[in-house]
Amino acid sequence: MNQQTSIVDVIKARLAEGSLSIPVFHVVALRLQQALARPNFDIKEVHQLLNADPGIATGVLRAANSAFYAGLTKVSTIREAIIRLGANDVATLAMVTTQQDLYRSNDTRYNAIMQTLWKHAFCCAVGSKWLAQKVGFAAQAQEAFLGGLLHDLGKLFLLKCMEEVCREQHFNGVTSQAVLREVLTTLHVEQGYQLMVQWQMPQVYCDIVASHQQERWDQGNVLLAMVRLANLACRKLGIGMNRDPAVLLFASGEAQVLGLKETTLAELEIVIEDALTVPMSAD
Repeated sequence: MNQQTSIVDVIKARLAEGSLSIPVFHVVALRLQQALARPNFDIKEVHQLLNADPGIATGVLRAANSAFYAGLTKVSTIREAIIRLGANDVATLAMVTTQQDLYRSNDTRYNAIMQTLWKHAFCCAVGSKWLAQKVGFAAQAQEAFLGGLLHDLGKLFLLKCMEEVCREQHFNGVTSQAVLREVLTTLHVEQGYQLMVQWQMPQVYCDIVASHQQERWDQGNVLLAMVRLANLACRKLGIGMNRDPAVLLFASGEAQVLGLKETTLAELEIVIEDALTVPMSAD
């Protein structure tokens, strides 16, 4: 049995027995998404959740008083910030800031890969949101953003699993880039989908995670098409672990489903590249 096969088998066995406890969501950010997924959610619950986490609450207040709102009365309470930003934008902001913190490791090798994945996730989110606004689905722009942000969540989970398993003496020092890629490529869609279901994330995000790179996909799912197209653009631009400059966005099924011309696709590439140069927020 070679090293690559054996470590993949160990990961699979540990996942099957449920012996790995890996955080990939911040509990408050997750509960905000779950609360907003209910048609009759109570704004008081959003308020209580935000007040329970000083870090997120501070970030929300900072966003509500950002330069974008210059000239308006300064808000000083979470309730005022929710009214100004809207509950959905507040929940997205909480998810972005807390997810960014999770893409970090004390192990420099894993940290470098996680940072690469974070840039990919964020750029895909920005591209997906821009597409939603461009093709007439502005009302779903925040969903598109979160879909892009979370589509590769399985890779973050598996990297954290690898980090934990490889602390064991038997595998210490044998995790090459090839092994990491094999684990992520083989398992990330299945594991990502299971995580989304386990944490009761809205079905729209479960579907995106399950189908973001499948050859056969539901072409009637516009949000999925936007995330897939942004993901392809990132691949073409080399933002993430995979790079393929030969990708032809115009020839893709996703671009055809969305009815996009080459000029719009060129704009998409610029938007995604620009996302690398600005502070990574949901604004």
